[in-house]
Amino acid sequence: MSFRDYAREAWPIPDRYFDNRYYVSAHGVGMTGEYPYLYHQADFAQAGYDGEIEPGMTLCVESFIGEKGGHEGVKLEQQVLITETGTEVLSNFPFEDDLR
Repeated sequence: MSFRDYAREAWPIPDRYFDNRYYVSAHGVGMTGEYPYLYHQADFAQAGYDGEIEPGMTLCVESFIGEKGGHEGVKLEQQVLITETGTEVLSNFPFEDDLR
């Protein structure tokens, strides 16, 4: 899948949370955000670049959801390995059941 197609197919952030979005929807693994940066569809024209998501890549799928002007939000991140048949979730720390 291309980075552009990923941006187009990704979950659309509801308007009330959009202003506080995390700047990318996924990124590579490293000491800081690493290549590739997978930008949101709305930011793709300004900041995005194309490439291919390929088997063997490990990506951090990341989000922040919090309302503009709100006092709380939730930031979640999952690491996934891209395989020939899909993805394998590498993160194994459970989310709080109360937050589902």
